[in-house]
Amino acid sequence: MVRIGNIELGDFPFLLAPMEDVSDPPFRSLCKEQGCDLMYTEFISVEGLIRDASKSVQKLDIYDEERPIGIQIFGAELDSMTRAAEIVEEARPEILDINFGCPVQKVVCKMAGAGILKDIPKMVELTSAIVKSTNLPVTVKTRLGWDEQTIYIEEVAERLQDVGIQALSIHGRTRKQMYKGEADWSHIARVKNNPRIHIPIFGNGDIDSPEKAMLYRERYGVDGIMIGRASIGNPWIFREMKHYMATGEHHQPPTLSERVDAARRHLLRSVEWKGPKLGVLEMRRHYTNYFKGLEGVKTFRSRLVTEDDLPILLGILEEIESHYSSAEFSVPLI
Repeated sequence: MVRIGNIELGDFPFLLAPMEDVSDPPFRSLCKEQGCDLMYTEFISVEGLIRDASKSVQKLDIYDEERPIGIQIFGAELDSMTRAAEIVEEARPEILDINFGCPVQKVVCKMAGAGILKDIPKMVELTSAIVKSTNLPVTVKTRLGWDEQTIYIEEVAERLQDVGIQALSIHGRTRKQMYKGEADWSHIARVKNNPRIHIPIFGNGDIDSPEKAMLYRERYGVDGIMIGRASIGNPWIFREMKHYMATGEHHQPPTLSERVDAARRHLLRSVEWKGPKLGVLEMRRHYTNYFKGLEGVKTFRSRLVTEDDLPILLGILEEIESHYSSAEFSVPLI
């Protein structure tokens, strides 16, 4: 049984990665329905939290059906980080997670996210301060290092564990790689196999199929897998991976009705939570995967990603279901 503090996550948990403008309550609810064991919020700026910025504060929203859930924060200043930890605790998540892995320039240039991989002592200092400032279990998500010459993840894992973190998620790329090339899980395996390490180690990077999840579990021995980009528009990936792990067989793919219903519910809740403009805009990245595998769907998809009116969007979804439900257009969804 994998545990973070007193939280039991099963024998081999699947986690939803924190993704900006993706891992929000509307999407998390769909992932939870499909068997995700632990989810993290979008990363939240500590500076935004302590200044009560509306966008940052809204990201603290969590719902009972999502639990257990972790709220992820990022920042670079000790005082701001500890003050933000107090705010997070008031939101009552099960876990507080620190982002030491985001590679985007606007975060890195402030020595936050993956930027702190240039200063491991500061990384440890910030983590220690947060652990001491909260009653929540603290976890960390990070990368292998800043670049190929500074892959110190084994040392980092030991030092973060020593100051009290209770789980570590590792993306198998350096900051310099961004999301290019193949994730190198061999370093993650070395962390997991280090006899000094006793906290759960979760692997992240390039897991996009049940077969790959099974292979990487067996090859690298991690305690669980964190899924990021492969879940966008595809919350069923969690049930598919779990089913394959348990049976060695593929789960029945989602039906057309399931896909349309998920897209519809996702859209409606997104608009409800974010408002009509942002809710519609941030749904657009999901449509490609929701309807992947449908011959000729490009025309419908083009309309979905250019239309702003909610009733019209709902009508397009109805058109998709009607169009592809006919025997003439019945094709397996992949």
